[in-house]
Amino acid sequence: MQIRSPPSRALLALALLFTCLKTVASPAAISDVFGNPQHPFNPEGKAGSVLIFYWHDCPICNSYVPEINRLRAHFTRFAFYIVEVDPDWTQAQARAHVRQFDLQPPLLLDPRHHLAALAKATVTPEAVVFGANKSVLYRGRIDDTYAQLGVRRPAATTHDLLNALDAILAGKPIAVQPPAVGCWISP
Repeated sequence: MQIRSPPSRALLALALLFTCLKTVASPAAISDVFGNPQHPFNPEGKAGSVLIFYWHDCPICNSYVPEINRLRAHFTRFAFYIVEVDPDWTQAQARAHVRQFDLQPPLLLDPRHHLAALAKATVTPEAVVFGANKSVLYRGRIDDTYAQLGVRRPAATTHDLLNALDAILAGKPIAVQPPAVGCWISP
């Protein structure tokens, strides 16, 4: 007769953590603010998903809306999403903002910052590109319009997200992933 010792608490904790991460990493569907199911981590038929973390009161975020819309229109092989991080924002407020600013990508509410934590996003606007295999391919700024908080260039000189998406489609490594400049995502 063989006597088995009970598994250690550390081993049980590790198994539980793995199960939780597996579940969080691939939610089945998330509804956008209009109630449509979205699949940001299962971009069927696409090269990947671009999540842009956003806060409606951040003037930097709002100034990037035309560029976000241009990138979405140009890179049709990627699924684009805006992820609103304000914990107090309602769907009605978000729908009004979508209409007012003409946001083209689906807007997802992330009041508890689950998506932000999963993507390790820390500021808005920060772009995180997930590959078809759910790995992070790029995390950083959209471009260098903002050299730092309060310092805006007349026009971007480096288009980091555009360059990263081009590199991904070409199967090349992404050379530079500069950090985003913007409003902090508060825990």
